[in-house]
Amino acid sequence: MGQATANAEPAAHQVRYTLTSAGPADFDLYYVTAQPPSKAAYDADAYAFLKKDQVSLDPGVPWVFETTMADPKWAIFTVSSTTHGGQAAPNPHCDIAVDGQVVVQQDAPYNLQCKLPGAPI
Repeated sequence: MGQATANAEPAAHQVRYTLTSAGPADFDLYYVTAQPPSKAAYDADAYAFLKKDQVSLDPGVPWVFETTMADPKWAIFTVSSTTHGGQAAPNPHCDIAVDGQVVVQQDAPYNLQCKLPGAPI
């Protein structure tokens, strides 16, 4: 039988961000796409690991992004509605699934953030 090495790469976890909206709306999204090697690396250049998107959602049509991370605690997803006065609250819902299991979710009238407990940022 083989022996595991002390410096073996940790197993990667499948991370999935999902956003849905109860009403049609535009959103600004910020989400970690790649796990930084350390918090110091993230602090030095966060946008090397984050992505910003602008999306328009219709009810029942989810936005989904998938990536892999050795430590899924780096999975962070921030949603800001760009809805203006005179429009009903879009009531977005975000969730983060790790290896197919939803581990955190949030609902709010306009803006929300999904991140795992113990997230480094």
